[in-house]
Amino acid sequence: MNMEIIRAYKTELNPNNWQRSRFEQCAEVRRFVFNIGLREWQRQYKNGDKPSQYGLRKQFNAAKRGFFPYVVQVPYAVTEKAFADLDAAFKHFFRRVKNAETPGYPKFSHDATRFSLKNTRIDSNQIRLTGIGWVRLKERGYIPTDPVKYGTYVTISKRAGRWFISVPVYEEIDGPQNDSTLVVGVDFGVKTLAVCSDGTEYENPKLLRTAQRQLKRLQRELSRRKKGGQNWQKTKARLAAQHAKVANIRKHTLHQISHDIVVNKHPAVVVIEDLNVSGMVKNHCLAQAISDVGFAELRRQIEYKAGWYKVDVVTVSQWFPSSKTCSACGCIKSDLTLGDRTFHCDDCGFEIDRDLNAARNLAAMGKGLNRPGLPVELECSEALL
Repeated sequence: MNMEIIRAYKTELNPNNWQRSRFEQCAEVRRFVFNIGLREWQRQYKNGDKPSQYGLRKQFNAAKRGFFPYVVQVPYAVTEKAFADLDAAFKHFFRRVKNAETPGYPKFSHDATRFSLKNTRIDSNQIRLTGIGWVRLKERGYIPTDPVKYGTYVTISKRAGRWFISVPVYEEIDGPQNDSTLVVGVDFGVKTLAVCSDGTEYENPKLLRTAQRQLKRLQRELSRRKKGGQNWQKTKARLAAQHAKVANIRKHTLHQISHDIVVNKHPAVVVIEDLNVSGMVKNHCLAQAISDVGFAELRRQIEYKAGWYKVDVVTVSQWFPSSKTCSACGCIKSDLTLGDRTFHCDDCGFEIDRDLNAARNLAAMGKGLNRPGLPVELECSEALL
């Protein structure tokens, strides 16, 4: 039985100058409509009313030609989706309040960097946008053009002076159950980005540290410029482009790792740790290195790709001593420090790389093994199945 999923294809646009100005106009209108909708939502809620996106949209449409004539110049989908985004923001807010999570009340938008359109047509190297026309794509043949079903809206966003488009596509993936028996434990780290229980290591490219010299130079140059001046704008754009380059390379690296773990290894279960990243970055000596790795993004990618390929993801508590537990005998070495890169068991004399030892313990947890009560040979073989 096949399963239908929604997969977003994001790629860079290659617009001309007129199209760029239209993008800027649509993004500014979207920001304005979202903010005015949020202000009206707050006013109605304070007065005891029950605001909704449909009521706010009807109220805005009745007044826009008289008070905001420039809004009519952009496609209607821009304002329609702005109210839908506002409604979704409040739904997420109330859900988090109900679940006793950090609420995150909707905030006013200050940057005009994105908007949404609908009714698109796609060729291999261009896409037709309502109210804008055909816009060239920088990547040919990436977005599917066969008879496929697209989502209602496409999202156009700006980053570091470059425009991107995200197109949701409904796809069917094979439905047979995963018949694999492989259990893979994945230990995240800073020295090595990830280590699997089968011995596979993924090096940490340390992208931010590599680009730090250039970023510092551009930051000093920006501080010398007159804020708001032409040269200030140029330096700011170069600084944003450098940050975007680091982020793009990081995301590409994480996609390669998550794809290899979930798809190439084809496991039945992937076991990862529930890391407290917000607590880890409070260590000022490691904060930058931990932030540069992107643990949360790697976990997110593993989880959603695992859903596509029917792979179970088991999350182990952050308090489980995966690094301090011997993967051979189960003895816990409480005096293990961050500087100890090799795990040496004082009880059985077993020696192994620290991260590989943790990955094996995670794999064993995924199989529900009670390590201290099992023979050494069975424990090691079971952890590496």
